[in-house]
Amino acid sequence: MTCLAVLGAGKIGGEVAYLASVLGIIEKLIIYDVNKPFLRAQVLDLMHAGLDIEISTDPWTAKESDICVFAAGFPRDPTVKTRADLLRVNLPVAAQCSRPLHDYDGVLITVTNPMDVNNYFFAKETGIDPRQCIGFGGQLDSARYAIALRKREIRGQAWVIGDHGEHQVPVFSTLPEVVSIDTREEVLAEMRSASMEVIEGKGGTVFGPAWHITDLIRMISRDSRSLITCSCVLTGEYGIEDCSLGVPARVGRNGIHKIEEWKLDDWEQSHLQAAAETTRELCRNADD
Repeated sequence: MTCLAVLGAGKIGGEVAYLASVLGIIEKLIIYDVNKPFLRAQVLDLMHAGLDIEISTDPWTAKESDICVFAAGFPRDPTVKTRADLLRVNLPVAAQCSRPLHDYDGVLITVTNPMDVNNYFFAKETGIDPRQCIGFGGQLDSARYAIALRKREIRGQAWVIGDHGEHQVPVFSTLPEVVSIDTREEVLAEMRSASMEVIEGKGGTVFGPAWHITDLIRMISRDSRSLITCSCVLTGEYGIEDCSLGVPARVGRNGIHKIEEWKLDDWEQSHLQAAAETTRELCRNADD
């Protein structure tokens, strides 16, 4: 029996709660939002789907869950230039949501932006084993990268590492053909703005993130040890520490089963180190 807690029942949190329930991935749901009328409406909507599932709205029971999704806070909108700009408003939300999770022994999935910084904050603030803190973003960025590759008729598996933001790093060295620096930079620029058309058109991304988060919940609940890219608290991998950053990792019931260290080319390594420097500075700000 898998129990899922969702802190933040808005567009993404609510959709994840629905998908995980309707797909039969979970048997118990704990869902919480500070907006009580909205939370009540979300719970009723779930119940009206005819789901045979136990639902609680007590955030302090989140500690009893197997998997907890942190999706509370303010989303990115057309007035927010980068995900990092959300740190000032969303860090207090992360601090509030961390209180029921001290010494949590389940797996935490951090969604709220700036995701990498929030994931690092939870690992430091709550006493949760860092390997049980998974930052979500790499699956979504990799799906967007795959679209960019298909558009250019470039074959191969799409992987994105780095931060979930301006310093994401599409991996080209694993592709079966050589991709020029000019094309790489073109793809990177395209990916950095990939979400903005959705945000400007409908107010925020929902379907893409919700589907990939739900798939991540499935991987954890089934202990699949699947290889994805996700944000992990690093302690020397890729020569990086003191931050959480997107890297290839195998995930399962206990969180990060293994971080894989790929041999990157010079372009990728340079961009990954730039991502680490920026994210590490934001993590320091979160510690202050």
